[in-house]
Amino acid sequence: MSETTSLPSGHGIILDGIASESTWRLADYVKRGGYDALKKIIANKITPDEIIAELKKSALRGRGGAGFPTGLKWSFMPRAFPGAKYVVCNSDEGEPGTFKDRDILRYNPHTVIEGMIIAGYAMTSGVGYNYIHGEVFDVYQRFEEALDEARAAGLLGQNILGSDFSFELYAHHGYGAYICGEETALLESLEGKKGQPRFKPPFPASFGLYGKPTTINNTETFASVPFIIREGGDKFLELGKPNNGGTKLFSVSGHVNKPGNYEIPLGTPFATLLEMAGGMRGGRKLKAVIPGGSSAPVIPAHIMMDLTMDYDAISKAGSMLGSGAVIVMDETTCMVKALERLAYFYHEESCGQCTPCREGTGWLYRIIHRIEHGLGREEDLAVLDNVAENIMGRTICALGDAAAMPVRSFIKHFRDEFQYHVDNKRCVVPVETQRDGSKIYVG
Repeated sequence: MSETTSLPSGHGIILDGIASESTWRLADYVKRGGYDALKKIIANKITPDEIIAELKKSALRGRGGAGFPTGLKWSFMPRAFPGAKYVVCNSDEGEPGTFKDRDILRYNPHTVIEGMIIAGYAMTSGVGYNYIHGEVFDVYQRFEEALDEARAAGLLGQNILGSDFSFELYAHHGYGAYICGEETALLESLEGKKGQPRFKPPFPASFGLYGKPTTINNTETFASVPFIIREGGDKFLELGKPNNGGTKLFSVSGHVNKPGNYEIPLGTPFATLLEMAGGMRGGRKLKAVIPGGSSAPVIPAHIMMDLTMDYDAISKAGSMLGSGAVIVMDETTCMVKALERLAYFYHEESCGQCTPCREGTGWLYRIIHRIEHGLGREEDLAVLDNVAENIMGRTICALGDAAAMPVRSFIKHFRDEFQYHVDNKRCVVPVETQRDGSKIYVG
């Protein structure tokens, strides 16, 4: 997915007031109430416990994919630990279909910086790192400039705003490995090692970066924190719905007229989001949606059109809100070809540490590739389901599950299409209608 070329849109808090390419500067952020939350904490000597309680009240959930309650996660940090403790931002945005975090860092980097400083204060940490996706180097450079602005203004570094609280923050660019989006692989990479996931337990809260207690959150999660502290957890919660507080950025791509990032309250109907994205391209019918990035199970159109965009509704429908990457597919989409592309990605990006993932993702891709290219066998669908089942829950990290879940959901909802490929050695979906009315098929 290529980067968005226009400003994000919607009604929210993270990208509110972003009027042009130049409004990312500190002066513009301050005009929008930037760093007021940090100043409020310092001036009123708000305690870490009070900050964490406000986060719990807000029902802010992790925006990177898992949706874990942020306040609860921050409470796991052993604040009485006498040594170094770290706060880490996961900006290694590599999930296909996801392109929201780079826009936050491009258009409003100071909200992430302020959120991370507040996190450092709440968890008595003195150092933070933002691990930024390596393919967006211009975003990394902009974040470095924003850090320089914050340091020069006394908002970052030693004795922040004249207090006895000090916090330093560093940017670190990634190296192009999807696996480094997994939090422990990210820590390994930060330490200068090969980016491979660690066994858990121990969890990062007790044994993280350099073996010290560490809390890792997504870019959008940190970006939501200043509003919560400035306006209150209740107000943030009211923007969304119970157990789904606040707004959420959705990266809408695929067969829509206006692909891009849209910030909307959690609980907004999918139909409203689709309308914001300009509706279906070419007036075609919706066929299916992957609602949370390429690793989320696919949802057919007739189910998706009745859903609201929040963690609970999407989960009840059998998928995940995930990173908020909404991949829209119209009636001309060959579901076998779409799954082949996803399977190839996970096969290529598997780090190879776990045998079920290393070997299983290859099996999945090769079988789907065979079906798509007219060489499918009658037993292939059963084998695909069996291989996917044997990958899930048997790997160190969730990449194996991420590869298996799309396979199982595509076959579950579009089995007839896969069977047609096996039986007829070609695709059931016409990709183009000629002027004489004839169809051109793939396969």
